[in-house]
Amino acid sequence: MTKFVFIYHAPSTPLEAAPPAPEDMAAVMEQWQAWAGKVGTGMVDFGTPLAGGVRVLSGGSTAPSERNVVGYTIIEAADAGAALELARQHPHLNMPGGCEIEVHEAQQVPGM
Repeated sequence: MTKFVFIYHAPSTPLEAAPPAPEDMAAVMEQWQAWAGKVGTGMVDFGTPLAGGVRVLSGGSTAPSERNVVGYTIIEAADAGAALELARQHPHLNMPGGCEIEVHEAQQVPGM
């Protein structure tokens, strides 16, 4: 089995936007949990929401992240095709605003 990192992207939510209703959040989380059930024992790290990304540049300077990364998940799958199929079924893609998922294969670190 190979590890894959799913990186979730979503448009920025305006600061003045009202937070979602608790019942709406519960419905979304139910969809995410159902997807996690499809992954089954291949779930390595369900992940967590992310915010406030900062890029650290060579020389140590910083700048705001250029991508709206809102979370991640790490799974194990037989191959890239299986990982991509799980990504295609992910409820994150049904969220409003043009959400995306990047799928990256985790590579072995030489000598480790």
